[in-house]
Amino acid sequence: MEIIRSNFKDNLKKVYEAIEEADFLAIDGEFSGISDGPSVSTLTNGFDTPEERYQKLKKHSMDFLLFQFGLCSFKYDHTEAKYIMKSFNFYIFPKPFNRSSPDVKFVCQSSSIDFLANQGFDFNKVFRNGIPYLNQEEERQLREQYDEKRSQANGAGTLSYVSPNATKCPVTIPEDQKKFIERVVEQIEDLIQNEENKSVQFEPCTGFQRKLIYQTLSWKYPKGIHVETLETEKERYIVISKVDEEERKRREQQKQAKEQEELSDAVGFSRVIHAIANSGKLVVGHNMLLDVMHTIHQFYCPLPEDLSEFKELAACVFPRLLDTKLMASTQPFKEIINNTSLAELEKRLKKIPFNPPEVESAEGFPSYDTASEQLHEAGYDAYITGLCFISMGNYLGSFLSPPKNHVSARSKLIEPFFNKLFLMRVMDIPYLNLEGPDLQPKRDHVLHVTFPKEWKTSDLYQLFSAFGNILVSWIDDTSAFVSLSQPEQVQIAVNTSRYAESYRIQTYAEYVEKKHEEKQAKRKWTEDSWKEMERKRLKTQYTPYIPQSRYYCVNSFTATSTMGKRSMSPIQEETGSDDMEEREIQDTELDETDCYEESVPEGRKRAKKFKKVKEQDPTGSITSGSTELFDVPDTW
Repeated sequence: MEIIRSNFKDNLKKVYEAIEEADFLAIDGEFSGISDGPSVSTLTNGFDTPEERYQKLKKHSMDFLLFQFGLCSFKYDHTEAKYIMKSFNFYIFPKPFNRSSPDVKFVCQSSSIDFLANQGFDFNKVFRNGIPYLNQEEERQLREQYDEKRSQANGAGTLSYVSPNATKCPVTIPEDQKKFIERVVEQIEDLIQNEENKSVQFEPCTGFQRKLIYQTLSWKYPKGIHVETLETEKERYIVISKVDEEERKRREQQKQAKEQEELSDAVGFSRVIHAIANSGKLVVGHNMLLDVMHTIHQFYCPLPEDLSEFKELAACVFPRLLDTKLMASTQPFKEIINNTSLAELEKRLKKIPFNPPEVESAEGFPSYDTASEQLHEAGYDAYITGLCFISMGNYLGSFLSPPKNHVSARSKLIEPFFNKLFLMRVMDIPYLNLEGPDLQPKRDHVLHVTFPKEWKTSDLYQLFSAFGNILVSWIDDTSAFVSLSQPEQVQIAVNTSRYAESYRIQTYAEYVEKKHEEKQAKRKWTEDSWKEMERKRLKTQYTPYIPQSRYYCVNSFTATSTMGKRSMSPIQEETGSDDMEEREIQDTELDETDCYEESVPEGRKRAKKFKKVKEQDPTGSITSGSTELFDVPDTW
């Protein structure tokens, strides 16, 4: 179902219902670009650490816009033994809804725009009809504006006199504006004395003049009139009406209802993301690290500075994630799946030993035809991502005794793949672990080499020609990692560069240690500078300094994940799983409500609830004789 600004409100209830009843959700996003760096290597290096990859994506990708979001809900019908699917394809654009709303700036990458255009992407639906959104800080500021309009306007006694742009302090009427205000007062007097006239409309004026009008009328005419600012496409003007007390209250109620509707419209698509987060449902994606980062950054809050805080935040927003690209790259799938790109994976999973799932679109929802390959439409990509997950999950059921044709999204068989996001082109760290420490390979066979800007890959191969096969992974124009086939040769290579003038070689451990020292020195310099600035500033002030807290500081999100390592053994005795699944579903649904406007901390409580249920599940014990067939490995 295609959702744009004009039909978003009408279909929002359908979206909520689809999320609430789903067994799992599949998502996908389309962006205005991928990297603002000079090359792909800016984002990907074969020896990135998870922290380094996170920092690169945060620096080079977050200024692009996620402007199409695909969401598919999948619910298993036990009676018919098939999945019922509901698909939504949202077009998103941060259109300012009034003059004081955020005017978002974003960048585009020509290659990405050209690629989407060649796929038939309709950019008019984005820029002309895209659904607006606000992140939580922007929503908070907007709510404060409305609260201020209702309660504070230069001492106004009633809601009728609150200017839309009111500030907390009254202003003195300047000399050059006194005649203007006098004319306004004269017109009001004429309105009050003339029984035939019910209202008066003033000529468009400046924001400051409107403020003076509201301020003057608030004390001069405390009763009997209603003041309202109206707006055309180009101008704003004030209308004043004669009303009795009952009519004034009625108009104020209408005004508040309109403001609430405006606020809801401004939050827009973010309400869908809040609903997904608060549902606690399993969210499935393919190579989904960028999707998760963009979703949090665009619809919740700016990404935190370091990876550990990002993990906490991601756990608040998405308690359970599963990356089908990582799943397909792991045993028992990696030996029988050669290409894990989404399109090729979907084709492979239709063949033996896999069984394509039976999926039917819900009534009133359009169906997708995989033969037509509508790739790079976010809704379609989310759909085939869900198909891939179902096929691989059901394949795991064939290892049970007796074999099982349907594996639930709540099955212990798929838990080893939870909250691990695939890392592209990292040689020895296959995933980012959102639930604990990331893998730390030794890399004792890796060298860090610095050299002149003119050098090419061939120069590096020549330099290391005596060491057999090597692998070069560029960092920038003057440095690269070189991987040797034999770790014992590392020290020999380092020794050869001691007297070299044009290049330098160091071990990977030395490189990491040096970077750590530089980071610590920079942090210390920053802290010392801040303390010195604070000391000087406090000297110049008589009042004590109270730091302004960030409303959506990452530290306000309490950690949901444990840092202990998860057991990687997924085999579970599921012969009586039908009853168990029903019990699990009921337990989960006890926590679900029809309110999807909760904050992130509420979503975090829900994440804790899921974790507690999982830890207390008496069926979660694994027999010691179980074979660990589906481990997500510690090394690749």
